Amino acid sequence: QVQVVESVGGLVQAGGSLRLSCTVSGLTFDEINMGWFRQAPGKEREGVSCIKWNGGVTLYADSVKGRFTISRDNAKNTLNLKMNSLKPEDTAVYYCAADAILYGGGWCPRLSNRGQGTQVTVSS
Repeated sequence: QVQVVESVGGLVQAGGSLRLSCTVSGLTFDEINMGWFRQAPGKEREGVSCIKWNGGVTLYADSVKGRFTISRDNAKNTLNLKMNSLKPEDTAVYYCAADAILYGGGWCPRLSNRGQGTQVTVSS
């Protein structure tokens, strides 16, 4: 059984930083691509970032490029997302997605392999 668990998000002022992490069990972590996506009220789901199983490819949404950094520690089955220069528009529930699908220059999450989500709120 696949389990994906995100760390607690938080409330931060605009311009601040926050780090999310996610652990996975039930899958061979070092063989799967991982990603983060977010969902804000009234907005479509947005793929934030994805990282290949070996860390060799990272993808970012244009909205977070240059501000967010995705990384992984395969020895600890852990995925990280460092978020800097946060903006109010980054406010959303963030989900970790295991065994994401990489294709061409994009990716999509397997929604069946997502965590419960963690709230990130950025105040202006």
